[in-house]
Amino acid sequence: MASNYIRFDWAMKRLLRNKANFGVLEGLLTTLLKERIVIQKLLESESNQADEFDKYNRVDLLAENSKGELILIEVQNNNEYAYFQRMLFGTSKLVTEYINRGEGYDKVRKVYSVNIVYFALGHGTDIVYHGKTEFRGIHNGELLELSPFQKQTFKVDAVSQLYPEYYILKVNDFNRVATTPLEEWIYYLNTGDVPDGASAPGLEEVKERLKLERMTKDELNAYYRHLDNIVILRDNIFTERAEGRAEGHAEGRAEGLAEGRAEGLAEGRAEGEKNKQMEIAKNLKKMGLAAEDISRATGLTPEEVEGL
Repeated sequence: MASNYIRFDWAMKRLLRNKANFGVLEGLLTTLLKERIVIQKLLESESNQADEFDKYNRVDLLAENSKGELILIEVQNNNEYAYFQRMLFGTSKLVTEYINRGEGYDKVRKVYSVNIVYFALGHGTDIVYHGKTEFRGIHNGELLELSPFQKQTFKVDAVSQLYPEYYILKVNDFNRVATTPLEEWIYYLNTGDVPDGASAPGLEEVKERLKLERMTKDELNAYYRHLDNIVILRDNIFTERAEGRAEGHAEGRAEGLAEGRAEGLAEGRAEGEKNKQMEIAKNLKKMGLAAEDISRATGLTPEEVEGL
């Protein structure tokens, strides 16, 4: 059954920047962070990509909440092997950009990085991951805590609250009935539909403000082109990945006869995956995409892309 609601990444780019629609974002963040989030304003981010590939590959949005904290929300449709480092770069950039020269370190802003990914990032079986910074004694495992003065001054209870925090939502891996508010949100992010009886904050706003029927004919045409591009992108990735694994297994078995089964399989998979990524890169290059974009999409270096 077709979805009645607009996909979240399209809504982020076209609709959620309107203050009247902040309730959708506030609902998602309130559910995820487990505290009431009120968005004061949106700030400049990398969104509204000029390149056609990035238009449907990713979108991001930077918000400031009522406590002056920065929240970077990013949707990524395509596989990116260095995505963990990209998350680190994004938060580090915000930390340094949003402090004035000469200000004390006590003015460093709290940053949340919320990443909604539609690809297999890393190796794990959960659908939501949370990362934060803690310091523990290497001898006794004791958690290093703030002094009473620091708690009072910074208005936080733990050292980790001073550092950037990361959330990863691997929405493609969700394949069960939604039973919690967060799972209701994951269900919508995955399918574009709101589950029956959903009570999570923000989903009522989704049903009210993100209906397909609210779009004009031209907006609908652009939206469906966006969906088609995403489907094509994912089909290409899944097909090439499956072929790469198959070829890698075959080559790995052959090499394993001479050099050991385990080593041969690993090398075969890697070589097979590399060959398929190079084929993808060639096709993207024929489409006229920039070398930097092709590099991000395939994991090849810009030099490798230029040499194709």
